[in-house]
Amino acid sequence: MTLAIPSFRPVGAVAAHWVNCVMDVILHIGAHRTGTTSFQDYMRRHTEPLAAMGVGFWGPGRTRRGLFSGLVPKDEVCTGRDLRRQAEGRVQLQLAGARARGLSTLVVSDENMMGSVRENLRSGSLYPGIGERMTRFARAFEGQVSTIMISVRSLELYWSSALSFGVARGYPVPDREKLRKIAQSRRGWRDVVTDLASAVPEADIRVMPFEKFCGRPEVQLSRGTGVLAPFDTDRHWLNRSPTLAELRRVLDERGDGGNILPFGMGRWNPFTPEDHGALREVFADDMMWLISGADGLATLTEDHDRKRAGKTLPSGAQIKGHGHELEERQMARPG
Repeated sequence: MTLAIPSFRPVGAVAAHWVNCVMDVILHIGAHRTGTTSFQDYMRRHTEPLAAMGVGFWGPGRTRRGLFSGLVPKDEVCTGRDLRRQAEGRVQLQLAGARARGLSTLVVSDENMMGSVRENLRSGSLYPGIGERMTRFARAFEGQVSTIMISVRSLELYWSSALSFGVARGYPVPDREKLRKIAQSRRGWRDVVTDLASAVPEADIRVMPFEKFCGRPEVQLSRGTGVLAPFDTDRHWLNRSPTLAELRRVLDERGDGGNILPFGMGRWNPFTPEDHGALREVFADDMMWLISGADGLATLTEDHDRKRAGKTLPSGAQIKGHGHELEERQMARPG
């Protein structure tokens, strides 16, 4: 029997078979700079024990090698092909393959689903296009997304990390006016979650504070999906923000002059105290909204076993990572 690319609405006997092969699809969409690379590394390292529990994993190694290509339009030459339709077909065929392998849960983790660091820096706003993007991804998974996991982070730390990451990969050092625009933007996580809920209204949205789950991917997986996750004995903190010394070296190497940054060896803090105050105010409002129930749109998921966030990074590798946030690969891996 030849498997055709569907639209995807099975009928008759096929529909009955579909109902009996229900698989929960759980999207872990980021945000960037909230430990996503470390979470994906954990999932890859525990593929076998998770598979034995019926849990599968798609990460950037699959999604950014052509699987999602075409779901979100780009400024490119028209080829006369319906790229979105083709991308939906690829996703649905690989979902069928996952169900055929007997998976009951599929975790799809790719922070670029909600947008990109480059887009945030260019606009000076927090994921302004998440609504349209997630509508397209929801269509590709067509009604099978049961849960969406999203991590949030204190805004002054999020933006400082995003700016460090961007500058290290070619984004220009922002001037005072650009930084002021970011700090004075009133768009926070509440707006992001509201846009997400409008795009995927059928999904259970679980908001997970970075400060509560950082360095504990197994707890994040358990609290986000209900899976009894394997304990991680080899913790890795990957894709961390570059230090000031590292940023100065990068700028010198590309001829931009590292002396544009302040002297120091720790993290780069580009904001003034007034900027910090504005960003903290928005984040405090966001957290109050989430604690109060988020208007029924999302659930604030916390790790009650952790009394406070740690001040230092967990032990283990701290320099590994990947540059997927500002680039995409080309070829899809077969299911």
